[in-house]
Parts: sequence; C-alpha cells; structure tokens
Amino acid sequence: MDLHTHSYCSDGTFSPEGLVILAKKQGLRAIALTDHDTTDGLTLFREAGEKHGMETICGIEFAALWEHRHQPEIHIVGLGFSPNAPALASALTEIKESRDRRNEKMAAQLRAIGLPVTLEEVAKNAGGQIITRAHFANVLLQKHLVPDRAAAFSRYLSPGCPGYVAREFLTPKLCIDTIHAAGGVAVLAHPTLYGLEENGLRELCRELCGFGLDGIECFYSTYTPAQTKQILRLAEEFHLLPSGGSDFHGDNKPDIQLGRGKGNLSIPYSLWEALREKTQKNK
Repeated sequence: MDLHTHSYCSDGTFSPEGLVILAKKQGLRAIALTDHDTTDGLTLFREAGEKHGMETICGIEFAALWEHRHQPEIHIVGLGFSPNAPALASALTEIKESRDRRNEKMAAQLRAIGLPVTLEEVAKNAGGQIITRAHFANVLLQKHLVPDRAAAFSRYLSPGCPGYVAREFLTPKLCIDTIHAAGGVAVLAHPTLYGLEENGLRELCRELCGFGLDGIECFYSTYTPAQTKQILRLAEEFHLLPSGGSDFHGDNKPDIQLGRGKGNLSIPYSLWEALREKTQKNK
C-alpha cells in the first residue's frame, strides 16, 4: 500500500484515477491521495476506487512552520478524514487566499527583473489547480528564460533569489486540530528532510505530540536503513503510530515509484489498520 501520493491537483502528474489504476496494476491493496493543501482530487479519487476495486483513503499534506531551531517548514499528512468537514474547508480557504497573495507577488517580482511572466500563464500551466513554484519553473522553461527547471529554482525561485516570496503558513497546532476536527489522523511526514539532528527531531516530536500528533512516517522513499531505524525509535519513544509512503509525484519525481519508492519500499497494510482504528477515536 501507499499512504503518501500526489496527483495533478497539486504537484504530481497523474490524475486521481490514474493513480488508482497504477496502484491496481502494481498490486497495491490501498492507496491514499495526499495532495498539498487541497482536497480537490478526492471526489474523483474515491469514485475511481469504487470503479476499479481499490481501497482509497482521503488524505492531504499540510505545510506548517515550526518556529524553533532554524524554523523549518514541516509537513503534516492527514489521513482518513471527511473531506466535507467545515473545519477543513475553513483551513483550505485560508491557505488558498495566502497562496494567491504569494503568487501575485512572485509574478510581479519576476517581471520587475525583466522576466516576462504573468500569473495567467502560470495558472494555465497549473491547469486550474493549485499554483506552486514548480509551475513558475515550468513557464520559465517553456519561455526559454532558463536552460532547465533546476536553474529556475537556483536562479529565481529559491529563498534569497529575486523571484522568491516566503509562504504564509498554518501553525502545526492548527494543522493537527483541523485534521482531528475532520475525523482523521495527523502524521508527521518525512522528518529526515527538515535538517534537524536527532535531538531536534526529538524536540519536534515532543511539541507536536503535545498538540495531539497521531503518527510519523517511518517508511519513506529516501530513507536509508539507519534513518528508518531512527524514526521507528522515535515512534516508539513518543507512542506514535508508524506510517509510510512513497511521496509519488509521477514524472515530477521520476525516480520514485508508486508503493515502491526507489525500488526497496514496502509498506504493510497493518500500518493503515492501526491508523484507521485511531480515526474512529478522533471522530
């Protein structure tokens, strides 16, 4: 199974149904769609699950700012919630409005340094879905303003670059509270990616557990065996349920396979069984 995937409703390249079809083809028992800060694909995703006989799990990946250490952006995955919950709708509206403000500023800053990029062009590239820096990079590449997507980020779209605008974030507590209010479980995603040493990860887990964090991703595409053991120890220390996922993005992360990561990932269905049991307590 796979509890961390993305469709073209955020920054993946597969449709929600395409993910289900691929999961079925690869013999997965269940799959969660966890697009960034949106639930737009979940209706099609669930319909595809019924159509193709695949267990589908409603998910989302929230971004938050942890205001300690070097203030890293952290990600919290919600699983098994009701996508129509009022609390979820309120949080998503707040996120959309902050994204709109940011995108307008980024387009204006790129034009100010002589790069003819309009928000309309970026929105068209995004296909009417959430606009991310990846879509700005695509437009820069399509207009031959950069040699490749990596250059778009390194020259213009990363912190410290002229086209970059910092995001406005929800707090970690609000992310967790929103997921719980919608009846789901909150899971800390890929904790090894935040640039924290072991004591920093322990401090992060301690604070998030105080807000009601339910789980942590113990199995992930880029973990080394040593990192998997480290995160499993954290899960045990803080009584967090283990989760896992590939973070599949289709062609945007071509080295990551659905359900298999870089080829050696295997996520047991029992992880979802334990998490699903916890959702019943959160409802």
